[in-house]
Amino acid sequence: MTAHKPAPWTFAEPWGARGWITDLNGPVHWVDFGGEGDAPPIVFVHGLGGSHLNWSLVAKALAKGRRAVALDLRGFGLTPGAPRSTSIRANVGLLNSFVNEVVGGPVVLVGNSMGGVISVLQAHNNPETVAGLVLLDPALPPTTVRPDLRVAAMFSAYLMPGLGELSMRLMQSRLSSRQQVLRMHNLVLADPRKADPQLTEASVAMVDQRREIPGKEESFLGATRSLLRLLSRGDRYRRIMAGISAPVLLISGAEDRLVPIAAARRAAAANPTWDSLFLPGVGHTPQLESPATVIDAVSTWLARTTTIAGK
Repeated sequence: MTAHKPAPWTFAEPWGARGWITDLNGPVHWVDFGGEGDAPPIVFVHGLGGSHLNWSLVAKALAKGRRAVALDLRGFGLTPGAPRSTSIRANVGLLNSFVNEVVGGPVVLVGNSMGGVISVLQAHNNPETVAGLVLLDPALPPTTVRPDLRVAAMFSAYLMPGLGELSMRLMQSRLSSRQQVLRMHNLVLADPRKADPQLTEASVAMVDQRREIPGKEESFLGATRSLLRLLSRGDRYRRIMAGISAPVLLISGAEDRLVPIAAARRAAAANPTWDSLFLPGVGHTPQLESPATVIDAVSTWLARTTTIAGK
């Protein structure tokens, strides 16, 4: 039995979450949003630059008839990265250990952005552990649609050895914690004015806390470069998505700057057994920008998908 110890941080406590630290080949921080019942548990998997806080506005409502938990991936949130790898492969391994040793499968994975990719690969590598997949604006192979120029420039810098590290350190040193959070809002939200004020304050406190974590820039860039390498092999990744046997719900914001809606529509068309929902006026993180819509869509899908609905 894997031992857990209470975490010293309480950033998600206002939303009913309790934090824990578990040794899974290194310390891993995760939070339990409660819930009980016989339905497969939900495991929330955040994206690049995210953490367990990304699920605060929807987790408690979805923890009905089932347990709901969220982990901080290696190198993100309150889970340290260095000296351990933060690659996609390493974090898929971490998710698999978390599901098997902490939660117990099969589970419903709810993944956003990079977390969507990690969830897809978990379903591909270990299908017996995944009862269902909810993909919220998952990272997808590029299309011929012209990318957002700001996003393209940012990721081009991240890919360049030396320049990526320098740009990250300059950003960390020149921007306050609040400015970093607002910068992220401007990137992932179609309308930054929709950011929840209480969650914004918790996110600022999280950035303050993360300043004490060594090697966080390298951890972020390691994950970013690994993700982009995987997505560059678009045909292979599309075959992996097509081979998923678990039921899938795809939700994408029409105003996503990071993953163009054309890529999401292409994925939906290539996988006609998936359920798909496209949200006008919403960006890259629907669970933060339109939580009520996400709660309704996911709850409805869970209730009518007989293999994961519970009793």
